[in-house]
Amino acid sequence: MARYAQGPNGTRSPPGRWSDVTRSPFGRVVVPLASESDAEATAEALAAHLGAGTDAVVAVHVVEKAGGAPDKASVEQREREAEDVFDAFAAGLDGVDVEREIRYGTDVAETVVEAAHDHDSTAIVFTPRGGSRWVKLLTGDVATTLLEESDVPVVVLPDEAGDEG
Repeated sequence: MARYAQGPNGTRSPPGRWSDVTRSPFGRVVVPLASESDAEATAEALAAHLGAGTDAVVAVHVVEKAGGAPDKASVEQREREAEDVFDAFAAGLDGVDVEREIRYGTDVAETVVEAAHDHDSTAIVFTPRGGSRWVKLLTGDVATTLLEESDVPVVVLPDEAGDEG
């Protein structure tokens, strides 16, 4: 027999990811990381929000595939870069166990959401990256796509350092 959680607006949801309304949004977070400076800024912003209610922190670095075109760097080079990113993030979260995962995909936002589903995440957490509105408009903005299209809650933390990463 399935248990159902009563939502604040009278709706009922089946057991699973969202049925436990007492679960912290920082309970099991997926943290997408693009670069070392991004990892440092995100760790600094996230550290204050982690605590007893945190089950896991999963750092995800997405290697964007070229969609049929040759990649600019070798897989080994991308994996070394990802490890440097993970090391910078973990250093900023002293004492916190950080799971590390490299993902490959042609759509970074979609790949991050897939990782969040695979890890049964309570939220996707990141700090915004720099860049002008024109650059974001022309190249696409992963943050905007996550905010608009993710079915997993998204927490955007302020970049305390003001790093343009």
